[in-house]
Amino acid sequence: MAILVKLDDLLHDRRMTLTELAERVDITLANLSILKTGKARAIRFSTLEAICQALACQPGDLLEFRHDSGTGERPSAALDEIGDLK
Repeated sequence: MAILVKLDDLLHDRRMTLTELAERVDITLANLSILKTGKARAIRFSTLEAICQALACQPGDLLEFRHDSGTGERPSAALDEIGDLK
C-alpha cells in the first residue's frame, strides 16, 4: 500500500514553484522537497492544512492512496489486524 503525494501536479497546475510554496506556508524547502518526492513518513495536519490553503485544494487533491496488488495483501487486511487488537 502506498500514499502518493501529488504536490508536483498541483504546483504545475497553479504555476507555483516549490520555493514559493515554502515561503507561503513557512515550511523549509528541504521539508517540502521530502514531501514532494514521497520520502516523508508522516505529515502534520497543520502542515497539510497550510499547504491546502496555499494551493486552494482539498487533502484528497494532494494525497492519493494506492493499494499495491503485488503484496498479495487484501485491502482490508490492515483493518483485520486492528480488529484483532481489541
